[in-house]
Amino acid sequence: MKDGGSTTVMSSQESAKLVISETEILEEDEEPKDAEAEAEAEAGSQTDIPTAEAAEKVTEEELMAPKQPRERKLTNQFNFSERASQTFNNPLRDRECQMEPPPRTNFSATANQWEIYDAYVEELEKQEKTKEKEKTKTPVAKKMGKIAKRKMTSMESQSDDITKVTQAAKIVERMVNQNTYDDVAQDFKYYEDAADEYRDQEGTLLPLWKFQNDKAKRLAVTALCWNPKYKDLFAVGHGSYDFMKQSRGMLLLYSMKNPSFPEYIFSSDSGIMCLDMHVDHPYLVAVGHYDGNVAIYNLKKPHSQPAFRSSAKSGKHTDPVWQVKWQKDDMDNNLNFFSVSSDGRIVSWTLVKSELVHTDVIKLKVESSSTEGLEGLQLHTMGCGTAFDFHKEIDYMFLVGTEEGKIYKCSKSYSSQFLDTYDAHNMAVDAVSWNPYHTKVFMSCSSDWTVKIWDHTIKTPMFIYDLNSAVGDVAWAPYSSTVFAAVTTNGKTHVFDLSINKYEAICNQPVVAKKKNKITHVQFNPIHPIIIVGDDRGHVTCLKLSPNLRKMPKEKKGQEVQKGPAVEIAKLDKLLNLVREVKPKV
Repeated sequence: MKDGGSTTVMSSQESAKLVISETEILEEDEEPKDAEAEAEAEAGSQTDIPTAEAAEKVTEEELMAPKQPRERKLTNQFNFSERASQTFNNPLRDRECQMEPPPRTNFSATANQWEIYDAYVEELEKQEKTKEKEKTKTPVAKKMGKIAKRKMTSMESQSDDITKVTQAAKIVERMVNQNTYDDVAQDFKYYEDAADEYRDQEGTLLPLWKFQNDKAKRLAVTALCWNPKYKDLFAVGHGSYDFMKQSRGMLLLYSMKNPSFPEYIFSSDSGIMCLDMHVDHPYLVAVGHYDGNVAIYNLKKPHSQPAFRSSAKSGKHTDPVWQVKWQKDDMDNNLNFFSVSSDGRIVSWTLVKSELVHTDVIKLKVESSSTEGLEGLQLHTMGCGTAFDFHKEIDYMFLVGTEEGKIYKCSKSYSSQFLDTYDAHNMAVDAVSWNPYHTKVFMSCSSDWTVKIWDHTIKTPMFIYDLNSAVGDVAWAPYSSTVFAAVTTNGKTHVFDLSINKYEAICNQPVVAKKKNKITHVQFNPIHPIIIVGDDRGHVTCLKLSPNLRKMPKEKKGQEVQKGPAVEIAKLDKLLNLVREVKPKV
């Protein structure tokens, strides 16, 4: 308000009051009033000023009274955020993930052989600890543990399971080995010894791989056999020929695709002395033990225990089993095999349902050795069978070698009498083998240092070879009727080819370095030009035959080279006829 040039500033409260009072006056004016009342008011205002002041005070008090509740209502007039927060909010809207990223570091390392070994050792220790814990548990706790295991998710249970990648791991392992032994693999596949052209009929053996396993280190190789279906796979039997040092045995199967480790490993309480693989079912391996038992291992179920096993009840041998051979299925299509032992029994084992049923085929008796016992009883001395072989074409006929040095020609039909007897050797017969081509010819070897080749229709040998050391094993070559190999205890392998030299070997080669180490067995591969040789330290050496040791008939001008069994039979017949002609003159 301006009053005579002086300016006064009103407070906000007073201005508010003034506004309110003006509105109140306006409201009062709107109400109808009596003329008398108006007159009185005018008269009062003119005459009595104090009364007007009193009225003003009253109106102020009245105005102040209703103001309080209005202020309460207007508390949130300008605070909109508070009012909004009273509404119901969905909790998911407030759930936010604003976190720091996990810390990252770059890491690189090389996995060495010893690190892998340490990891495996740790894992083995863990497994042993868990086994010990399980042993200490009560049966109820064990049952509860099994239920808990079943409830585990498939991811948890299969996290450490390697079965899913076994096939891939095997392939990778073979690839690594192939790279490691690449030069040897190249030699095996492609190398031919060019020096053979200048050797004048003689040949050599090129060493390829050496198969060995730490678990079978102190066990001798007692048997070797190639798989009839998979030509790179062979079985090795481990035991001991020393009867004073008999312990455990092992059956290992190696593949040439992986020379560093066996494909299958089976262990036994008694030493394995012989084995044979079935021709039609190559996953079945028949085994003979030192304790007289025979067993069948099934490679489709690679457990440590054999699928079938003989027992004292089922007529096991009482002496070591020296050889086993699978036979054709019998009339009821049951699998069966034969075994020969030092107890003089040749037994036929038939696999009926889930057990081995035995039948004694023949009992070996030493002829002209019967002695008179009490009351004039005739006592026959039992012969000790060491080796046998079945004829390739005449099913019922087979040969048996004995510890006395004799070879008996026997028949499955006649158990009481031999078809023929050969005074073959002065010591135990170690191996007898029919020629794969010629039906009349067989070969025998002995500890008396000799290898002899026979015509079974003649009682005297056709050829005799003295090798200056005990002969452990002999084997005919699958590609020629005139080639065979023999191994001696002085560590040498001898390869003969009668069509080249009838009098001596065309290859005499030491295979084992140490003098004390004796070679025990030899086998030709069915298709590759290689042999495997086992020794009494548990090692198997693979050797390649040089071209001179596997010569085939040469082509003549204008003539085709004839191949096949007929040619091989004629080749051997020609040699035998020469000997037969010479014999009468002598």
